[in-house]
Amino acid sequence: MILLSFDTEEFDMPLEYGKQISFDEQMSISIKGTNSILEILDKHQIKATFFCTATFALHAKEITKKIASNGHEIASHGYHHSQFENAHLLESKLILEKLTQTEVIGFRMARMQPVDNDAIKQADYLYNSSINPTYLPGRYNHFRKPRTFFKEQELIQIPASVSPIIRFPLFWLSFHNLPLKLYTWISKLTHNKDSYLNIYFHPWEFTDLHKTHLGMPPYVKRNSGAKMIERMDKFITHFKNQNYTFGTFKDFLESQNLTPITLSK
Repeated sequence: MILLSFDTEEFDMPLEYGKQISFDEQMSISIKGTNSILEILDKHQIKATFFCTATFALHAKEITKKIASNGHEIASHGYHHSQFENAHLLESKLILEKLTQTEVIGFRMARMQPVDNDAIKQADYLYNSSINPTYLPGRYNHFRKPRTFFKEQELIQIPASVSPIIRFPLFWLSFHNLPLKLYTWISKLTHNKDSYLNIYFHPWEFTDLHKTHLGMPPYVKRNSGAKMIERMDKFITHFKNQNYTFGTFKDFLESQNLTPITLSK
């Protein structure tokens, strides 16, 4: 099963590069990208998981409700994208559940940063997908973590997919910067080894990031916007034509007998 997920947040990334961007523009860019993603998923009739911040959901209520009504999974990405405290775990969960009328069982920390497992469990989540089990200087150092899903402190951990042996990360930056055929080949090799693939993206990648005032470096803005939409369409088409299945994290956990039978309230 291929698990596509989208970290659906206010687009505050320019702030990391010393650029100013209004909150309204942050939301406008993220909403536009989310609409493009929903169109792709609808075209291919597949379901995905959207890790939403409460801030995004509260300021984009209609599209957040649309994500859920289209049958996609809503999971939590915290309350704010650039600010976190443990109380946000439960607060964001309750906001998303009230808004979408669906049960939220999954969490992913912004920027895949460390988060306390006990705090996640106390907020009544079933799974955490905040680990990228590879080494990236200044960002991740998780070579000692399992590559595939595992249980830790009564919490199911679903790391982002990395290739076998050398643990090459298959996250969004790889999708942008590798030749698509090479990325697809590594993805297939990883899926065939692990029986599933967990890859994640952001709505803003599906918009034009070449605007000067955004300050995005070349490795981020490469193949963004229309090119990203085209690449995602080709990627999904390739795997569908070879009879690979796509699903949500809930679907995957059900297939592994790791969730209650009834997930919705």
